[in-house]
Amino acid sequence: MALGYSKLGRNSAQRKALLRDLLTDLIIYERIETTLTKAKELKRLADKMVTLGKANTLSARVRAAKMVRFEHTDESKEQFAIQKLFSEIAEKYKDRNGGYTRVLKTGPRRGDSAPMAIIEFV
Repeated sequence: MALGYSKLGRNSAQRKALLRDLLTDLIIYERIETTLTKAKELKRLADKMVTLGKANTLSARVRAAKMVRFEHTDESKEQFAIQKLFSEIAEKYKDRNGGYTRVLKTGPRRGDSAPMAIIEFV
């Protein structure tokens, strides 16, 4: 039975928390390294968030705020991750119709040989 997504070896609450953390870190740093399966799941979610950012409506902001954690983007504590999504990242892709992120495979992780990948905004 195909679910359409990877369960990542976690229950639904743990999986949602993991993806929220990864998504927030991706927005803040614009490039993170994680396992290949997590990166592939995060790619789907991140592309949806950028699409919401491009819409820039109140409804889109509420929907995005449900997934993006309330974290500061820098040491000066002036901007939050959700603000960066709507002001900087969505503006950068306003003329692009999709494919806002890319997944680059790297070598296996030392210790358990899990396939690693870098996910970043294009």
